Amino acid sequence: MTDEQPRRTTHGTTSTPTGTPDSGSAPLDPPRTGAGGELRAAADAVLARLVGAPAGEARLREDQWSAIEALVAHGRRALVVQRTGWGKSAVYFVATALLRERGVGPTVIVSPLLALMRNQVEAAARAGIHARTINSSNSEEWETIQAEVTAGEVDVLLVSPERLNNPDFRDRVLPELAAATGLLVVDEAHCISDWGHDFRPDYRRLRTMLADLPPGVPVLATTATANARVTADVAEQLGTGAGTDALVLRGPLDRESLSLGVLRLPDAAHRMAWLADHLDELPGSGIIYTLTVAAAEEVTAFLRQCGHTVASYTGKTENADRQQAEEDLLANRVKALVATSALGMGFDKPDLGFVVHLGSPSSPIAYYQQVGRAGRGVEHAEVLLLPGKEDQAIWEYFASIAFPPEEQVRRTLDALARSDRPLSLPALEPLVELRRSRLETMLKVLDVDGAVRRVQGGWIATGVPWTYDTERYAWVAKQRETEQQAMRDYVSTTGCRMEFLRRQLDDEGAAPCGRCDSCAGPRFTDTVSPAALDAALGELGRAGVEVEPRKMWPTGLPAVGVELKGRIPAAEQAAPGRALGRLSDIGWGNRLRPILTPQAQDGPVPDDVAKAVVGVLADWAKGPGGWASGRPDAQPRPVGIVTMASRTRPQLIHSLGARIAEIGRLPLLGSVRYSGDVPRAPRSNSAQRLKALDGALTVPPELASELRDAGGPVLLVDDMTETGWTLAVAARMLRRAGAEGVLPLVLAVQA
Repeated sequence: MTDEQPRRTTHGTTSTPTGTPDSGSAPLDPPRTGAGGELRAAADAVLARLVGAPAGEARLREDQWSAIEALVAHGRRALVVQRTGWGKSAVYFVATALLRERGVGPTVIVSPLLALMRNQVEAAARAGIHARTINSSNSEEWETIQAEVTAGEVDVLLVSPERLNNPDFRDRVLPELAAATGLLVVDEAHCISDWGHDFRPDYRRLRTMLADLPPGVPVLATTATANARVTADVAEQLGTGAGTDALVLRGPLDRESLSLGVLRLPDAAHRMAWLADHLDELPGSGIIYTLTVAAAEEVTAFLRQCGHTVASYTGKTENADRQQAEEDLLANRVKALVATSALGMGFDKPDLGFVVHLGSPSSPIAYYQQVGRAGRGVEHAEVLLLPGKEDQAIWEYFASIAFPPEEQVRRTLDALARSDRPLSLPALEPLVELRRSRLETMLKVLDVDGAVRRVQGGWIATGVPWTYDTERYAWVAKQRETEQQAMRDYVSTTGCRMEFLRRQLDDEGAAPCGRCDSCAGPRFTDTVSPAALDAALGELGRAGVEVEPRKMWPTGLPAVGVELKGRIPAAEQAAPGRALGRLSDIGWGNRLRPILTPQAQDGPVPDDVAKAVVGVLADWAKGPGGWASGRPDAQPRPVGIVTMASRTRPQLIHSLGARIAEIGRLPLLGSVRYSGDVPRAPRSNSAQRLKALDGALTVPPELASELRDAGGPVLLVDDMTETGWTLAVAARMLRRAGAEGVLPLVLAVQA
């Protein structure tokens, strides 16, 4: 196999080298002579060290060399769009070694995920390059690392994009880095563009750094997942402050080692049973992606029960556990990591043998990126998608937490403008109807736009005029819908699946691959064994999730007129409660979602749901500390049922309370009622939810009388809980009215 000579062009066009092995090197050509030949020979020598090859037996691909030559010899800015495994990291490590030999400053690599950083530090060491990283997991080392950088002891500094928006780092460290850096690398550069599937506002801070770089400092941006529009946007941003267009090197995105397929199974139980039956048939070790944390935890527990060695990897996994999981997969001590997108771009295992998706990502581009983890150093890897009926609902949830409407943005800007001091997130949160994570993301966007600034102690308004780009945000939302439809089309297509993905990325050379299930026929059957299906049904049918009570009032309530703060007195707290399931589960979540969606028609509780709730109560009663556990410290048995009033699902909640009362032979004591309008603030923050609840609930006199006479704790029944504050406020009122305890019982937790 030989490389074609690429067409080297500037922003807006592409190069077209053929695919070569994923080692990052190409077959040997006769050595060049002259200065350019000497530089090429030196570059190939660094590559040999990087890949562990004998001197003279590794050679860069032509596009790799083109990028390195542009960076090292000409100080240019370049964007490399190439498939995963092509060898993009070789470009910046080889360029770093050559530039350091010329006496320039260290390379700064902005890299998005910790696992990828760890891989890159190890890879750099093989080439004799001393790399260090600054990220959220090693804050105790930051001062030492910064001192090493100042002393010239560090060749490569890897920085997480979040660091760029930290006030101390931005104001004190970043200017020094911009002045001293010899090469700036932006890894996973598609994150810069909000036209793309994985826009991250922290990346937009790079515009400032790009503009502040001294003239002639080279910049390299790399990605495997950018369509034509994202490529043009990133290339345009790369030109910031440079006065010239960026060099764009774009290659074909086919992955010759990947065999793509789709298996459409009836439900979540069949998908889990299929995994249990067929996981060992998949080559080597790999990744099983799920759409939610709850699903990852469910699948991990089930597969372990079936005898498979797997580990969970999600955004909630502790850093030490993440590192252990990565090491176990790298060493093939586990068959698979069951992961959310927290692992998405951040793992480098050349011999990864398979990627299975239990549920469809919302974008074919995101899907291509994740499956690109497999088959980088092996001839064949299996890629399989098992779509689910719940996928659309999960997509809609994540779409609902996108950039806020203009009214909420303006309210935030007004709150900052009125303040005579910086406002921290906890101080600002009560003043706006946004949850912490969404508020922080919005502020980062406003920061880059110049409307706000993060300083020590919080955020301030700059007074710079700001315009809500309605047209752009609407276009991005529409683009998300288009991507979702494309993902549905990928599932149903009868054409080549790799060609489909490549066309989604505007890969002009897309053609049938000859390997996917459409081209070569299915490689897996949809059969599952009765034993595995029974086990999966049992696992998914297992009901019961603990509902932790609220114990502290949120900060900042006096700012919204609610005079509560500090710890909720123990005598006014709810006890730990129970839910039938989480809405994000693939078990009970799938069953509960249709009856709890805002569009669902109200009606009596379904029989299977009521039966399952009774089972949860029985397990609760017999569990540790339960009233039927027989332990000396067991809590008292509930003496009655209280329901929450509801304007949207009154029949559902009342019928659930009545069924529990009938089966448990408990009196239905009454309902906590609304005394006025309660503005619904969906997915709002805690302070705003409490502001809406303040004075809106009431315990009727007749219910208060029943509570005083009952002489024990009560079950408080509601349909679902999201923030936990409705249950907390109702429990406080019931305790004050005479209830000796309040045990919340809900159908679902929104999490």
